[in-house]
Amino acid sequence: MACSCSHELALPKPNSKFRAALWIALFINLTLFIVEIVGGAYAHSSALWADALDFFGDAVNYGISLAVLGASLYWRATVALIKGLTTAVFGLVVIGKVIYAYLQGIPPEALTMGLIGVLALIANVFTAAILYTFREGDSNMKSVWLCSRNDAIGNFAVILAAVGVFGTGSLWPDIIVAVIMASLGLTAGYQVIKQALLERASSKQVQV
Repeated sequence: MACSCSHELALPKPNSKFRAALWIALFINLTLFIVEIVGGAYAHSSALWADALDFFGDAVNYGISLAVLGASLYWRATVALIKGLTTAVFGLVVIGKVIYAYLQGIPPEALTMGLIGVLALIANVFTAAILYTFREGDSNMKSVWLCSRNDAIGNFAVILAAVGVFGTGSLWPDIIVAVIMASLGLTAGYQVIKQALLERASSKQVQV
């Protein structure tokens, strides 16, 4: 006769340092979301708009991560799975925005792009640094680290795009950066989805 009791391992206590890091990351991402939405509209930059959407998505992810701290492995993995799918969808949305920017053909304003890119890079390097310790945790922690890492890379790319736009007067550097950011979103989403599915399957086996 099957046992009706759960044999899942005792839940780990929520890591207070990880919780504090998430709150900091949440605040930074919400702030930069607002800055890049306004700046992207002013500069006509698809890369800044794409990065702003990424900041918003990450802020939501950090909030969800805070909500499930201390939950069972199954539910943490389920939330990570949702975040992985969201990250992948974001990559597809950016591809759509690249096509739209190409059809519009309006070069962005390089100075605004560069200044906001530098500000965002500083903020995200700081965020990535405080989350670096948790990069080898479960799928939930891993997704948080990947978000911060991708943001830092994306901001550096925005700065390079601003330099390229300034030097050439073309919108192509802006488009190339958006494609890079889309690729990061798709690959990060795949990694998180893969690990989350494995953790969900393993947690179900433990409960049997």
